[in-house]
Amino acid sequence: MALIENFSFIISLLGVVVAQVLKVPIHLIVARRLKWGLLISNGGMPSSHSCAVTALATGVGLEAGFRSPVFAVAAMFAIITMFDAAGVRRQAGEHASLLNQLRKDFATFVSEFKNWQQKSEYEKQKDLKELLGHKPAEVYSGAVLGIVLAVVVHVYMW
Repeated sequence: MALIENFSFIISLLGVVVAQVLKVPIHLIVARRLKWGLLISNGGMPSSHSCAVTALATGVGLEAGFRSPVFAVAAMFAIITMFDAAGVRRQAGEHASLLNQLRKDFATFVSEFKNWQQKSEYEKQKDLKELLGHKPAEVYSGAVLGIVLAVVVHVYMW
């Protein structure tokens, strides 16, 4: 029961929800395509990971003090998470994109000789997940969103 009264926990969860919801209209504006799957996927603008961890760190700072050891832990957790989102996970997504293109090229080659296109969808492999990580702008926007969300909710609603 104490967890649902914990500001830092609540604001971090709220950050995930707000960032995930914002991905749909942002994608609609940028790509001119409605993509409801963004509500439950990773990657995209803004980064829900960055939003969650910066909201958590900001919430901890507002509640426990920005000089507290627990804020230092939350801040380092946020930094590592955002570095991972923009670095390692982004590279994995780029590798997945290249592998998907190679698979499509190979499928085209095979279809010319063995009627690949006539096989059922069940027999074909699914694409690897390419939207794993974030561009730096996505991480930054998620981080700013998390901080702003935590401060606004703490000041006006908590």
